[in-house]
Amino acid sequence: MAVPPSETESTGNGTFLSQFYSHYLRNRIHALYPYFPRNFFSNFAIRFRSTPRRECLPLPLPSSSFDSPVLVTKRSRVHGIVEGILERVLMNLHSVQKNLQFWQFRAKRSDSEKARFMIFERGPRAFIDETAKLLRGLTAQGSSSRSLCQSASDFIDERVVLLSSLRCSLATFLAQVYMEVGKIGEDLVANPEKELPSLLVTISDLFSTLEASIGHLHAVRESDSSVDGTYSIPLLFEKVPEIIQEESQWTDCEIRNAINSIYQNLDKLDAYISLLVIKHRKPRKMTQYWIRYTFGAVGLSVCSIWLLRHSRLVGSSDLDNWILEAKNSTISFFKNHVEQPILSIRDELFETFRKRHQGIMELEEVQLTSNSLHRMLLAFSEQAKGKNIPANASDQEMLEIVMDRYEKELMHPIQNLLNGELVRAILIQVQKLKLDTETAMLELNQILRANEINFAVLTALPAFFLSLLLIMVVRAWFKQDTKAEGRGRLARIQRRLLVAEVKKRIVLYQHYVDQGLERDAQCMFGLALYSLNRLYHSVKWHAEASGEWESLREDIVDLAAPGLQTSDKLSVISHMVTYDCLLPSQSRR
Repeated sequence: MAVPPSETESTGNGTFLSQFYSHYLRNRIHALYPYFPRNFFSNFAIRFRSTPRRECLPLPLPSSSFDSPVLVTKRSRVHGIVEGILERVLMNLHSVQKNLQFWQFRAKRSDSEKARFMIFERGPRAFIDETAKLLRGLTAQGSSSRSLCQSASDFIDERVVLLSSLRCSLATFLAQVYMEVGKIGEDLVANPEKELPSLLVTISDLFSTLEASIGHLHAVRESDSSVDGTYSIPLLFEKVPEIIQEESQWTDCEIRNAINSIYQNLDKLDAYISLLVIKHRKPRKMTQYWIRYTFGAVGLSVCSIWLLRHSRLVGSSDLDNWILEAKNSTISFFKNHVEQPILSIRDELFETFRKRHQGIMELEEVQLTSNSLHRMLLAFSEQAKGKNIPANASDQEMLEIVMDRYEKELMHPIQNLLNGELVRAILIQVQKLKLDTETAMLELNQILRANEINFAVLTALPAFFLSLLLIMVVRAWFKQDTKAEGRGRLARIQRRLLVAEVKKRIVLYQHYVDQGLERDAQCMFGLALYSLNRLYHSVKWHAEASGEWESLREDIVDLAAPGLQTSDKLSVISHMVTYDCLLPSQSRR
């Protein structure tokens, strides 16, 4: 069942035509002026890019290829050609992989979720078209929901199949080029100018094979596709002329022409891949969440109108009053929960000596009262007993003597009040009460002083939690720990998943080799190279910071080596996970 293109796909033709004719214009200028630099426009555009060009996965060349500076210029030209091919193929492969992952994730969803995607996540135009079709189907035959689910499945499956085939073709081409460089690696380092012609001829043949594979995909898309294929641009790669292939030694002009042919093929490949990816790419974030953004825009508009009605522009002072109240509340909050607690803590810390001196004076006053009570008890006890009492006798023992005498005196209170010791015993108890009161007040004062810092900290807790929340939000925004290049736990998980992905593809590559499936084996090896390239970029900065980069780089190069046995590669992977940049997060150990 034909499905109308979404809003994102309707602009694909114009985008592709602009890219195609820009490539065409650049090639025509170079044909008229051979010495005009082909990368003039790309170099001009690089000045306005925010991200610099990243280093590609190292070539499978001997490690001693850079020891001798004699042939540095010739080698740099050979390396530049091969690295340029690998880099641009990896970029196209990454573009295909991102879109393929999106559609594969959608393909695993239920039918209702697929139908919801077709209606609500492809833009307002698709929403109107699919809603109209759904209503027409309900009025006509009542099975429009089943038809919508089927069309959604066909829509998604078509993109999964085409992008999977395109990914396999690009991965196979990448593996073939990489293996070819690995076969002649030593000869290419020893005599680059002699091996360069044969390498260019081989790469030209590989382009022809890729053309047949991708052309087949294009034919399938033209014959049976739910995507509008109005613009059909043939993919015709240029080949190295036969007369040059038969010569044993190439001239510089012939080598330059062959190199130009390779670069023209890369330009055509970029333009063609752009066409296929644009036609089958995933919707943009703005398109997927257009309903949320629409409601957000409406809400923001309503809020803006409401604020306008309360602003000075319409003669209202409500907004100014609210701003003033918010300002006063903020200042009050700052003084009560930030300034005053900090000042209290500062005063408590810097006035400790003064308070300690004051506490010593209060303690001395209590000691004087205690000494006075001790002398009064000692004098009363000696008079009551009629004998000398040791000066070190406890106050409790002497107080028992006073209480015994006090009980006896109370038997005749009037008589003993005038002639006895009743008044003296009462005065001693008053002195004891004074001592107990001063001791209790001293202990209470010490408790309050000891908790002054705690009270200040409790007052500052709201401001502390608010600051902590703000710091966490700012840290999460700056960190952006969703990619493998990050520094947090999620980034470490992503890097370990890349290692697991490399291991899985290496094992599948060996399985296809054992089964004699050469094409599938080359495809899987190309996908392994793609994963290794992503791992290479994601761990480089972290490994350089920890001093592990040289060793880790050698391990990645070994994993990409075509001639290394699978058992040896698995051994390399087993000890790669011990690097610090690939270990689990510290909080998860």
